[in-house]
Amino acid sequence: MPSAPRDQNADADVADRATPVEIFFDVVFVLTVTQLAGLLEHDLNWAGVGQTVLILELLWHLYSGYAWLTNHVPPRRPARKLLLFGGMAGFLLTAIAIPDAFTGSGLLFGVGYLIVVTIHIGLFSRSTHRPAVHEFAPYNLGAAALVIIAGLLTGPAVPVLWAAAIFTQTVLPFLIPGHSWLGAAASFHIRPAHLVERHGLLVIVALGEIVVAIGMGAPVAHLNPGVVGAVVMALALPATLWWTYFTDTAAGEAALEHADDATRTRMSVRVYVLTHFVLLLGIIATATGLHAVVAHPEAPAGWPAALALTAGVTLFLAAIADIRHTVGVGRTTSRLATAALVLASTPIGPSVNSALHLGVVIILMVVMLLIDGHRPGAPLSRAACT
Repeated sequence: MPSAPRDQNADADVADRATPVEIFFDVVFVLTVTQLAGLLEHDLNWAGVGQTVLILELLWHLYSGYAWLTNHVPPRRPARKLLLFGGMAGFLLTAIAIPDAFTGSGLLFGVGYLIVVTIHIGLFSRSTHRPAVHEFAPYNLGAAALVIIAGLLTGPAVPVLWAAAIFTQTVLPFLIPGHSWLGAAASFHIRPAHLVERHGLLVIVALGEIVVAIGMGAPVAHLNPGVVGAVVMALALPATLWWTYFTDTAAGEAALEHADDATRTRMSVRVYVLTHFVLLLGIIATATGLHAVVAHPEAPAGWPAALALTAGVTLFLAAIADIRHTVGVGRTTSRLATAALVLASTPIGPSVNSALHLGVVIILMVVMLLIDGHRPGAPLSRAACT
């Protein structure tokens, strides 16, 4: 049967699913997750937590901007791909600078950040939402300037300037509604299939980095049944996180598809900008805790390491519960109850040993998944099938 003639007037420049270059982009960005997990492990205290949150917030804000960018400007043309590779280079520089971003490599971080911001503005100016560029560009460029200034200084001024950069990007637009991209947000035409798949792929790659951390942290020179068992259990935990996340992606995509443009934009901001920040922070903390378990499975864990493990899983589950509430999919009770039980299990690590603590967390996650389960007949989303 001959194929139907192609409509020459059809708009082929539409984001239907993630392109290979976007997947490569995510692989580069996830180096940020690896570096932040290492930073948190090295400084497992409140100062380290604060630095991790500040760095992740700055970089996640721009990653979200690129996800929305490719949702409107698919990188299929050679010029767009080349510019996107430039954005990757900027993210790579920021990731390399993360370990000493507040002490010695802040300027490198700032330069990389400015590259990421500039290319994002340039690419978005080629979309049908050029008016919005004039609204968000000053905030992003202002934040980049503050980060560069912080890189030239030392001492208490550095975290203050970083916090000011985050304030400029995320809070200031709400305080100046007449000069903000928020007013133009309702005009965005989000393609849910692409946005859901893109973030699903990012979560897969980030969870894969946890597995890499497990392998790198295993004491190969001192392998014994206890270590092998801990490694297997450490793999089981990210598997339960993966299962938890992708249980809801198909129904969430359907909810976005049925919403009008303004509602879809608001839901997308809540789910894929705000809540996924918490979710990614949970993955970073979980990776830190798992590394400690694999390194010393038969010994009691320190309170910081045990708390990193349970707080990470708790943040992840709280984010999933918020996603369910926002898109109206499934019950939040099971996720929140399990999060509370996981957090309550923290004393097991310091009082007994880290392997038993990890086993309890995994059991709680598996029981939650078995009780809650998949909804009958719910199709897998494209992200889950990738």
